[in-house]
Amino acid sequence: MEREQSCSAAVKDEFHPNPHIDAQTLILKSIFFLDGVGEVIVTCNSDGLFWELVDFPESVGSGCMGIKLVPDVAAEVKFSDAYAVEFDDFGVIHKSKLAAVASCMICNEYEKQMYRFTVHSFQRSKSQPAHWALTMFTFGHEDQQTCQMWVNQINASLDLEVERPKNLLVFVNPKSGKGIGSRTWEAVAPIFLRAEINTKVIVTERAGHAFDVMASIANEDLKMYDGIVAVGGDGFFNEILNGFLLSRHLAHYPPAPSDIVDVVQAEGNYSSEAITEDVDRSEDQSPLLLSAKYGGSGLSTSPENSTVYGFDSAFDRWFRFGIIPAGSTDAIVMCSTGYRDPITSTLQIVLGKRVHLDIAQVVRWKETPTSKLEPLVRYAASFAGYGFYGDVITESEKFRWMGPRRYDYAGTRVFLRHSSYEAEVAYVDIKSEDTNTNGKRVLCCHNCSICSTKVYLQHSNTGSDSSQDETRWLKSKGRFLSIGAAVISCRNEKAPDGLVADAHLSDGFLHLILIRDCHHALYLWHLTQLAKKGGNPMDFKFVEHHKTTAFTFTSFGNQSVWNLDGELFEAHQLSAQVFRGLISLFASGPDA
Repeated sequence: MEREQSCSAAVKDEFHPNPHIDAQTLILKSIFFLDGVGEVIVTCNSDGLFWELVDFPESVGSGCMGIKLVPDVAAEVKFSDAYAVEFDDFGVIHKSKLAAVASCMICNEYEKQMYRFTVHSFQRSKSQPAHWALTMFTFGHEDQQTCQMWVNQINASLDLEVERPKNLLVFVNPKSGKGIGSRTWEAVAPIFLRAEINTKVIVTERAGHAFDVMASIANEDLKMYDGIVAVGGDGFFNEILNGFLLSRHLAHYPPAPSDIVDVVQAEGNYSSEAITEDVDRSEDQSPLLLSAKYGGSGLSTSPENSTVYGFDSAFDRWFRFGIIPAGSTDAIVMCSTGYRDPITSTLQIVLGKRVHLDIAQVVRWKETPTSKLEPLVRYAASFAGYGFYGDVITESEKFRWMGPRRYDYAGTRVFLRHSSYEAEVAYVDIKSEDTNTNGKRVLCCHNCSICSTKVYLQHSNTGSDSSQDETRWLKSKGRFLSIGAAVISCRNEKAPDGLVADAHLSDGFLHLILIRDCHHALYLWHLTQLAKKGGNPMDFKFVEHHKTTAFTFTSFGNQSVWNLDGELFEAHQLSAQVFRGLISLFASGPDA
């Protein structure tokens, strides 16, 4: 089930290396036959393998019947892009197809038996660079020892790629998306095997199974692994993430709504009021367990000075999460790799790619208007949404038998109802100079300068600053069709640019989107702009877009349902804050 392009090679002359030189400085050079190409001179150095054709026949340039034929093959494979090398023993090597055609020969000389080894790597699609396809290069030689020497040297070079995982804990959701979780894992499992990565695979048997495993596993047992891989959708990853973080992440709660918004407010649907909060940083702000009472706001408009938080140090340095998409939308994969494809995601895992990812901590203070004040913590990696977004998830639960199509059907039903809800939102006001972009629209990308600038370290205790910080809060109250907080852009097939095109993976900000009650046709126009590549969904008077580090929410209705990464979460009052780069993903960033 692997998509592979085959190319191979065999040897005549060889420049013997100095056996006392280590793998980083050793240079090998030999003549091989590259399968499907022909005779090539291959050089192996610290960066990878490089080759060029040996005396390619001039007839190929003119070709049969005057047709000019030029071989179109790769000329190198870097060790950073290769994930395995295998000795293939004795077998068939195919000579150049072009040479056979150019000479108008019958193919009786097209194949040759020799010893072989294969280097496994990937190639980027020419039309979509973020799409990685499996490829392999098979080299042939008449001498077995020569092939084995090259295999040993290549393996030694691959061992120097220290960022690559060796042991992974894999969760497979067989019911993800269209029920393709198990089939997806079966398709990619050979890649892990070939890369010599040990995998412990747990196929979940019920909702919450992965959460229970992650919440109960001891840290010492978890440290046996280099990371956790989820084969499923965004909701399944959210389950694993919460199981990991709830017992291991130490942080202050964000302010409760009552801490911020108990002030006189102007009347009207479009009211907005500024609130100033003094934060005393001179007091002790060591991390609190999540079961503890809220220990002070400790918030700042700058993500580098956000709430104190931390992990066991072993998880900071090395531990990563991977997602192999098998869900309905797979927005996190789309944003972190640039392409929704199990092979692409698997390759980025085995090659040890890394990006940091912001995580939103959501604290529910009250489930209903009559509930006791009892904080409950959840985490979100992509999105938290209320109103339209919560209603769609609620409605879709009635039609689970429809598979992923239930979201379209439920979305249509919810849109036709056109329900709005009265609520109040307060959020930290961010100055443009604190956003890392100075007000300019900068899209997240591979090696993003925004995400890599001043990446916040989890163990940095910024609360030790004794200076007085002033946090400015703004408040909005009215009837809303939806309230959304995007951690990342949330790109998906229905919204090619995402909810917020210029959201970043790790800039330390939430994008708060308030959609006020409006005419049905105007809301439809807004939704069509979301579904359009290059659309402008924010360019409406009834749409507010605020970049922030934290917000609070209070509903004035009897029931309030939120959507956290595709999972239901009932909350009458809640607060949310973002932690910059809280976790790391096996990914290379969008549009890599």
